[in-house]
Amino acid sequence: MNKNDRFVITINRELGSGGRTVGRILAEKLGVPYYDKALTKPLEEKFDLTLDQIEKLKGNNRSWWEEIKRVLKAEKEILHSIANEESCVIAGRSAFFVMNDNHNRLNILIQASMDHRVKRVMAKQGLSEKEAKKVIKEVDETREEYMKNNAHTSRYDTRNYDLVISMDGKTEEEAVNVILAFIG
Repeated sequence: MNKNDRFVITINRELGSGGRTVGRILAEKLGVPYYDKALTKPLEEKFDLTLDQIEKLKGNNRSWWEEIKRVLKAEKEILHSIANEESCVIAGRSAFFVMNDNHNRLNILIQASMDHRVKRVMAKQGLSEKEAKKVIKEVDETREEYMKNNAHTSRYDTRNYDLVISMDGKTEEEAVNVILAFIG
C-alpha cells in the first residue's frame, strides 16, 4: 500500500476484539476518515430498515432475497464512492471483499481469543458472561454465513488479508503501531 496515493485500509474484526477502536485510532493517526456502522445510515434511510434488520438480512441468504440484493448493492456503491473520493479506513461492511478491485488497499483482520472477546463485550455492553457468549456466537455465525453466501469465502481465511493481528496481550494503541510499522 502506498500512503502517498489514495488508499483504503479495511479492518475486518471479531466482535469484542477491539478492531473498531483500532480502526478509529489508525484513521486518526493517518489523518483520514474512518467509516463503520455509521456507513449504514444511508441504507437505513433508503430501505426504511434498522441497522439490526440490515445485519439480519445480510446474514440470511434463504429469505428476503430481493431485499438482500438491494441492500448489498447499495452498500457496495456507497463503499466504492467513498474509496474513489478519499483515502480512508473502513471497519467491517465486508470491505475487504468489496474493495478487492482497489489496487491500493490493505486488508487487516483483528481477532482475539474468546476469553478476551467475552470480557470486552461484558464490559462494553454490561452483559453477563453467558449473555456475552451468546451475542458473540450469534454475530460470528451471522457474519460467517454472510461471507460464505455472498463472497464464497470464510471471513477467517487468512488469505483474504495482508495482516492478521491477535489482540490478546495488546492494547489498541499497540495494534495500531503494528499496522503503522507494517505500512512503513
